[in-house]
Amino acid sequence: MYQSFNVTSTPQFGKERVAALRAALGDAGADAFLVPRADEYQGEYVPACAERLAWLTGFTGSAGIALILQERAIVFVDGRYVTQLAEQVDGTVFEGGDLIGEPPHLWLERHGPEGLRLGIDPALHTGSEVRKLRAALEKRGGSLVFLDANPVDALWTDRPAEPLGPVTIQTEAHAGRLAREKIAEMAESTAKAGADALLVTDPQSIAWIFNLRGADVPHTPNPLARAIIQADGAAEIFIDLRKLTIETKAYLTQIATIAEPAAFTGRVAALAGEGRRILIDPDHASFAVAELIRRQGGSVVEGADPARLPRATKNAVEIEGARRAHLQDGAAMVEFLCWLDAQAPGSVSEIQAVEKLEACRIAVGERLQNPLKDISFDTISGAGAHAAIMHYRVTHESDAPLEAGTLFLIDSGGQYINGTTDITRTVAIGTPPEEGRRLFTLVLKGMIALSTARFPKGSRGVELDPLVRIGLWKAGVDFAHGTGHGIGSYLSVHEGPQRISRAGMQEILPGMLLSNEPGYYRPGAFGIRIENVIHTLPATPIDGGDIPMLGFETITFCPIDRRLIDPALLTGDERAWLDAYHTETREKLTPFLDDAGAKAWLEQVTQPLDV
Repeated sequence: MYQSFNVTSTPQFGKERVAALRAALGDAGADAFLVPRADEYQGEYVPACAERLAWLTGFTGSAGIALILQERAIVFVDGRYVTQLAEQVDGTVFEGGDLIGEPPHLWLERHGPEGLRLGIDPALHTGSEVRKLRAALEKRGGSLVFLDANPVDALWTDRPAEPLGPVTIQTEAHAGRLAREKIAEMAESTAKAGADALLVTDPQSIAWIFNLRGADVPHTPNPLARAIIQADGAAEIFIDLRKLTIETKAYLTQIATIAEPAAFTGRVAALAGEGRRILIDPDHASFAVAELIRRQGGSVVEGADPARLPRATKNAVEIEGARRAHLQDGAAMVEFLCWLDAQAPGSVSEIQAVEKLEACRIAVGERLQNPLKDISFDTISGAGAHAAIMHYRVTHESDAPLEAGTLFLIDSGGQYINGTTDITRTVAIGTPPEEGRRLFTLVLKGMIALSTARFPKGSRGVELDPLVRIGLWKAGVDFAHGTGHGIGSYLSVHEGPQRISRAGMQEILPGMLLSNEPGYYRPGAFGIRIENVIHTLPATPIDGGDIPMLGFETITFCPIDRRLIDPALLTGDERAWLDAYHTETREKLTPFLDDAGAKAWLEQVTQPLDV
């Protein structure tokens, strides 16, 4: 299994660990301390050795930060994790904070003690974060204290070792471009920014630029490494040599100078000491790196990581790979859903469902000679009330049966060499509740609205997000997560800068892959989410229109449970879209199936919707 069902949260240690941390702060000259989820690479997914927030608090979500004051301890999370936080931390020690509405810098500005000396590990915070924190503290007469050593690391006596995941080459047949071309593009962008050198600190960008894939963090093939690319095209990559095979090392030697990670700071210091202008992304590079440049006499040029947009706007090879990966993944989902439909209610548990789906992905991959490399995230397998926990992670302790009369939500994905997948389906177990059908249909209407949207050049995710929510809003309900996130090409399942949400300020560009995943969650009762992946198409004319409009191509194909749809709530156009989608799903996936039973099931569940 690529997924573990062991309980990893340890809230029982929260009280003693917070007490120990508070005691350590006095020696460090600080009154309080911030413990982010981020690691030194500022990634969403971190290795076990960087799970400081989980070690201290028990909270295991992918986004959060803890503010430890002498009298209070607050864990800030977004809407996806409110329920999970309440279940995973000791409520007598920690209280919840709003990571989106009132993040730490705003909380400190409004509620922080006067004269507070806030300690931080400068390697774990970006320059943008530090500016916000410093400004907030100064308004209350406080200050930031940059600690030379992280006090959590000193207390974490059994901290895991740094990862040494093997690195592989992503060939041009799957990447679509040579690494030499990408390095040259980064050099050109660096020169245009008026800089002499670029620091690449995001492992996703390292993987994309150098056409590498790694195994350092769970389910995401990022190699933990950094790089320096100079404006003249010279490239240096700082990576643990133990991760490289003879072949990978020979490949890298042809395009870059290879050095150990420990040499990175010395090399940056040397460039800065020569008075070089060095480009860094203040939203993704650590504050410690920027300070090193300034301290050594260099100039910091702030700008967006020049790899982010080229990585997000997939080339033709990557798009075709994504289409094929999603068809393969859709076939695995059909085999899984066919199997699930044949099981008696109450006879299958959440864990058994995860195990069966992973087995289907493996079997289909072997049959198609495109093996499953990994899952793209821990499968969310939620029955009944568990489905209302947006990022529920089933464990041996929480495992529950799929009972009759409930909804079952399964959100999952696969990592294949030609693409990363992400799909959610909510299905009826037995006869579904009428309220569940009504809300499921409203969620479906939102998904169809985005699938069929046309929009002008320059549109951003924040402007598309209401298209999905309007039907839910009219019914007096909403969902507390974004509508869509970017998706990598055999990289991170959550890729920026594109997203469709209230905070989605990036222009949606042709070639971008996004998820389309509206939902609804009623705590203690049920949860609903339907998710497809969509590909952004170039602008084309519309008959009778004045300007060309962009649109989306759906590349995920898998039946949507018709038992949960109230046809009376759909318009004629929406029913036509659904019927056409199901017809296309049947035509595209049938050739990928070799089981007669699965083919017959697919034929049955993709028939036109009864009106």
